[in-house]
Amino acid sequence: MLGVDLILNTMRKCVLLSLAACLLSFWAPAQSYFFPEGERFNPNIQSPEEFLGYPIGEFHTRYDRVHAYFQYLAEASPYARLEIIGYTHERRPQLVLYVSENTEESRLEDIRQRHLLLTRPNQAMPDLSSMPAILNLAFSVHGNEPSTTEAAILSAYWLVAAEGELAQRVRQEALVLIDPAINPDGRDRHSHWANMHRAFPPVADPLDREHNEVWPGGRSNHYWFDLNRDWLPLTQVELQHKMAWYHRWYPNVVGDFHEMGTNSTYFFEPTKPFSSENPVVPRKNYEEVTQRFVPYFAKNLDAIGSLYWTKEVFDNSYPGYGSTYPDIQGGLGLVFEQGSSRGHVQDSQRGPITFAFTIRNQFRTALATLEAGVEAREFMHRYLREFFQTAEQEAASSPTKAYVFGDPADASKNRLFLNLLLAHQIQVIENQSTINQEGQRFEAGKSWLVPTRQPQYRMVRSIFERVTEFADSVFYDASAWNMALAYDMPTAALRQNPGGTPLVEIPSPQLQQPDTRPAVGYLIAWEDYFAPKLLQRLQRAGVYVEASGASFTSETHLGERSFGPGTLLIPMGFQQLPLEQVEALVLREAQSLSQQVYAVSSGLSKQGIDLGSNQVTAIRQPKALMLVGAGVTSTEAGEIWHLLDTKLEMSLTKVDVERFGRVNLHQYNTLILASGDYSAIGEHGLTHLKDWLSRGGVLIAVKSANQWLSRAGITPLKNLEEVPMAAPADEVGFGNRRDYYGAQSIGGSMYATRLDLSHPLAYGYTRENLPVYRNSSIFFAPVADPFQNPVRYREQPLLAGYVSARNLAQIPKAMSVSVSKLGSGTVVHFIDNPNFRGTWFGTNRLFFNALYFGDRM
Repeated sequence: MLGVDLILNTMRKCVLLSLAACLLSFWAPAQSYFFPEGERFNPNIQSPEEFLGYPIGEFHTRYDRVHAYFQYLAEASPYARLEIIGYTHERRPQLVLYVSENTEESRLEDIRQRHLLLTRPNQAMPDLSSMPAILNLAFSVHGNEPSTTEAAILSAYWLVAAEGELAQRVRQEALVLIDPAINPDGRDRHSHWANMHRAFPPVADPLDREHNEVWPGGRSNHYWFDLNRDWLPLTQVELQHKMAWYHRWYPNVVGDFHEMGTNSTYFFEPTKPFSSENPVVPRKNYEEVTQRFVPYFAKNLDAIGSLYWTKEVFDNSYPGYGSTYPDIQGGLGLVFEQGSSRGHVQDSQRGPITFAFTIRNQFRTALATLEAGVEAREFMHRYLREFFQTAEQEAASSPTKAYVFGDPADASKNRLFLNLLLAHQIQVIENQSTINQEGQRFEAGKSWLVPTRQPQYRMVRSIFERVTEFADSVFYDASAWNMALAYDMPTAALRQNPGGTPLVEIPSPQLQQPDTRPAVGYLIAWEDYFAPKLLQRLQRAGVYVEASGASFTSETHLGERSFGPGTLLIPMGFQQLPLEQVEALVLREAQSLSQQVYAVSSGLSKQGIDLGSNQVTAIRQPKALMLVGAGVTSTEAGEIWHLLDTKLEMSLTKVDVERFGRVNLHQYNTLILASGDYSAIGEHGLTHLKDWLSRGGVLIAVKSANQWLSRAGITPLKNLEEVPMAAPADEVGFGNRRDYYGAQSIGGSMYATRLDLSHPLAYGYTRENLPVYRNSSIFFAPVADPFQNPVRYREQPLLAGYVSARNLAQIPKAMSVSVSKLGSGTVVHFIDNPNFRGTWFGTNRLFFNALYFGDRM
């Protein structure tokens, strides 16, 4: 009997395995499914299926296997060369595969140098007849849009191994640059999720766990940033590496491949005319260049019976997109969006959509991009030259001949801003004479000039211009991106360019640190952006540090100097560590962070408070916890994590909201709530939170977290009385309802506020004018205590971007930042996000001050 049972079980297993094999063959079709009919391949080059051990579409390919296959192609074929352009936060390599008829290093460098001549209008036009098109296929900037990287694998194989006429022509007439994944960290996070939950056969039900990633999902990178918003601010290493690489090549065409909702078909450009277009990009880009490519996309998708759409939505205005930035660099950026299977197969309104189906559509539009790019090769080269010629011509006719900028109190922020400008290849000149302009003083040696007449004129406009008039009132994303405002950088437009020598590298600060010698104490100004990082290092090392709550003037080793509120004092008479160790540590860490240390030999001040005043008190070292997980906006939580990690080097404990009941808050002195709803902490958690606050805790709440605090009865915040929305005009029909309601939202714009410089949240600021970023319609009235509304909007607040008249009337009545006292505790209410996308260096200091001085409010 045992022998019979064994035979029957074996037979059952064989039947099941055969059934599984049949199902797999249905969901993951053979290689011929993806490629044009009759395509032939070099038999000496392994296909993706042969190399990986499964058909494309059967699994989500791990990034290490993508890397291995690209490495294999580079070794197996003279047509391919692989470069690592950098590493992600999680140390995954960022890859670019170069594919052409000849990829010898010397040949590639010759191609690059000749191509760069097109971006230099003052140099002779090179011979275009033999210059290859530079075509960049960029995939998976969003990690959970997985069809893109699989299409990259197929594209690389086709380019290297296909023997058909088109493949040969592309290799001869183009240099193709393939990014298989701009976001490898997010890609692997999603791949692991999808593969881990893959069923055999796959489950198409949208409710299945495979199709619903847990928080934060794979869209974002390690720090939960959306990398497709980072091409302008360059806060993340992935885009910093990509930008350095981009300006080595200036591709003629960049294909930017994405996914969208499962019930959608396929989108390719053009985007919505006028309203979604960037104001600095020449009309020719939209009206002629893009239109040359459209028939190729349609032809390739028509050939396989795939439906598509154009023009209706999607945004090409914000310069931080991977499909917009190339448009401001003389190329053509093309966004592609494929309805996603979000797993291996998922039901949609048109029936099951398979992973393989989504991959095929992406691959076919990649082929279309290559075909069109080759056909338009000389046209695109001429357009690149024309783009930079017209940039200088437009600059010549502009009344603004230069921008002057510089913060006299914050050398580190100046260097950060200079680094951004140079990363975008913007020419900068050190200012050699003092300039008084627009009520501001820009001193020689502490300010810089950006001439407008330069090849990057359009990027100069993007970073410095304040735009408040638009063709439309509905925005997919931000309507303002002025980086000078984001940095709270004093700037002024000049009617003439004083000229000077272009800056090649950012100058190192000239510090005059005191000799190691006995001193009453050491002073460090709080105005510099990296003073908080120095404080964090000193406290972590065991140095006792105090801070001033008022201004004073002291005699220092560099002479008499005035110091503002927030100034750090290291009193040598109260240190637990040996004084020699403290002195050495302070000077070493200050030097490494470019912070000037001032030695004082007396606690008696020349003016203002003395160093032993009751207004000079110990700084509490923050021990911070942030709630994360379901209900919390992951990108905004990521901004806080990134800020504390990279700008403060401060350890941050991240706890899922659902685990809050296990947290003893009394082990922490600071709780951070990013935008979100925290109702999941329950009644017990709410009681614990209130008790912790009443005993002296500091709670920092951002945007919608304040709404939850108000609803939960923790804080006394009150909503402004809502202004009714005006009834639509009779001619506004049903078809326009989306635009009508969309115009009432605040997608992202910049506003002027007045800062109370005496408030602890304002320590380190020297100007009461502070730009802030708002991308919500959350309006809270000022708190009852008039001294706890430190950041208030100006009467005429709009600086840049779009806002409806209804919202603009509300903003001056509302608060940007308020403070509530609850027992011995403090709640700091950031109604506007001070850390937006890691770019708002101007308002980051508010957050730093909430961390270090929250108990002083």
